[in-house]
Amino acid sequence: MAQTEQQQAFFTADGDQLVPDAVSRSWWNPQMIHGRLLGGLAARALERAQAAPGLHFSRLTVDLFRNAPLAPVSVETVRVRDGRRIRVADALVHGANGLVARATAVLLRSGEQPSAAVPSTPAWDAPPPEELWEPREHGWAIWRFDERNRPLTESRGAGRRRAWLRESRELVAGEALSPFVRAALAADTASPLAHASEHSLDFINADYTLSLSRLPLSDAIGVESTGHLSEDGIAVGHCTLHDTAGPIGFCHTTALANPRR
Repeated sequence: MAQTEQQQAFFTADGDQLVPDAVSRSWWNPQMIHGRLLGGLAARALERAQAAPGLHFSRLTVDLFRNAPLAPVSVETVRVRDGRRIRVADALVHGANGLVARATAVLLRSGEQPSAAVPSTPAWDAPPPEELWEPREHGWAIWRFDERNRPLTESRGAGRRRAWLRESRELVAGEALSPFVRAALAADTASPLAHASEHSLDFINADYTLSLSRLPLSDAIGVESTGHLSEDGIAVGHCTLHDTAGPIGFCHTTALANPRR
């Protein structure tokens, strides 16, 4: 059956090129590709080229240093280090205007878990998405709520902001989303959750670092803002990521003031 507009993938592969559909447009500029998708494409390329049995993607840092026009992009990866227990690799995302984003992944070899208990981040008390209201659709389903689990019309308000995200489109047509790519796509939401004021979002994401103790087990990924600091137009933020089984990692983000005119 042909894809409907609701189901259209964000990109279609054409040789080494990834051709964006109109649904890939940025919120900030409709002539550009949404930045979260560049991080997803970098994660996809790193997983395809650098994954190996026993190695876990524990960290992904995505630098979004240039807007990418709504035009075909390509991604190349290079292995920076390959040791017995640690592998480091980079992904370079090229747009019609040159290099637009870079990602670095750290893969750690899984091993025996120490027996001594360490104080850890507790699971949040958010209901699963199935128990909440109808989600908002942005090419992905999103439920936004506060620390009392009351709905937010935007990712704003005092206190901790929370969200569940579930991708409703393929990133690349014909390819199922992997847990790692789902996490990379969700991590970009850390910026609006951490940096929005009660009135608007005046900071644009410059980069994010996703750290995962394990991959998500569910297709729904939860994000909870747990810190924000800003001064002189520069913001840093922190979020905790969850799946329906519990916390899975953290996301740290930096952003620049970008007031809407």
